[in-house]
Amino acid sequence: MALRLSVSSPQSTASSPAISSCRPAACGRFLACVAASQKRSLMVVSGADARAVAPVKSGGLETATTGADEVEAPTAAVAVTGQVTEVCKDTFWPIVKAAGEKPVVLDMYTQWCGPCKVMAPKFQEMSEKDHDVVFLKLDCNQDNRPLAKELGIRVVPTFKIFKDGKVAKEVTGAKIDELARAIEEVKSS
Repeated sequence: MALRLSVSSPQSTASSPAISSCRPAACGRFLACVAASQKRSLMVVSGADARAVAPVKSGGLETATTGADEVEAPTAAVAVTGQVTEVCKDTFWPIVKAAGEKPVVLDMYTQWCGPCKVMAPKFQEMSEKDHDVVFLKLDCNQDNRPLAKELGIRVVPTFKIFKDGKVAKEVTGAKIDELARAIEEVKSS
């Protein structure tokens, strides 16, 4: 399955399509970081279905999230449960702060990592079952390297569990049972 992303400037009607593979974390809701200077609109197209992407202010940059039909842009970062939300260096901390007392589980992965690909559907399944926890995903690519370095990532996948904005637990490697135990420990503390 692929998503066709058309990026168009408000000044022209021309668009430049790009193809992006659909990861389980990105299906249904897509989070993209768009530089404020670019001021572009995105259209996410999957098959015959098209959904608009509404800009959202977060920090000094704009972010974009999809919605079912027309999306009203929230004024602050939103911590969503029941799904995995893709974050970037600019959206991560505002979402952790917005989560309040809810535990936040961050999956730090790379596109080329085999164990990361094995964990992705299991992580998605966990997010759909546990609505008391916010599940986030961070691609440790060049753009997000400052955040990965700040969080002390040395191996992927690494899962950090935050409570009240601080790291409470960490699990490295593709260990789904250990991750589930760590999440339960943090929830009960």
